[in-house]
Amino acid sequence: MPACREIAMFEMTNEYSIAWAAYAIAALGCLLVWFRMTRPLWRWLREPLRLLVAVMLFTPTIVDPAKELFAPAVAITALDLLFKVGNNVWRAVADLALYGLIAFALYALFVAVRWPLERKRRQRGTPASEADDRTLRERLEEEDEPDAYYPADRYRARTEPRL
Repeated sequence: MPACREIAMFEMTNEYSIAWAAYAIAALGCLLVWFRMTRPLWRWLREPLRLLVAVMLFTPTIVDPAKELFAPAVAITALDLLFKVGNNVWRAVADLALYGLIAFALYALFVAVRWPLERKRRQRGTPASEADDRTLRERLEEEDEPDAYYPADRYRARTEPRL
């Protein structure tokens, strides 16, 4: 009988790993969609929102301490609040808060290091930021090169876009 118990345990851990892998792939997909949705936002709003969603999606919480089974904290919170089953909601909320606090503290440290570097780069004036203020027409008029690459009178006609 011990062999059957080991086989059953192996199947359970295998299913458990497959479930976590499926959740991880789905969570990555959701995170990529969220990145796409927050792309037009201002950077100082976009980055914390992305971090918040990443913490919500990837924070695990323990469900059964005896078997060391974990589940996504946001799912446990939602299911326990909606169906009023189990008493894991406070543990899940505490895990979300703890991981969120750690993530935002690391983000604040990252911003504290990045901000002076960006300021220094802006003050120094990189060559890439020194844009040419001339229009395309002015640039083309100043070209002194002969049209050696194009056949005569070809490509010289102006084409207007049609609406």
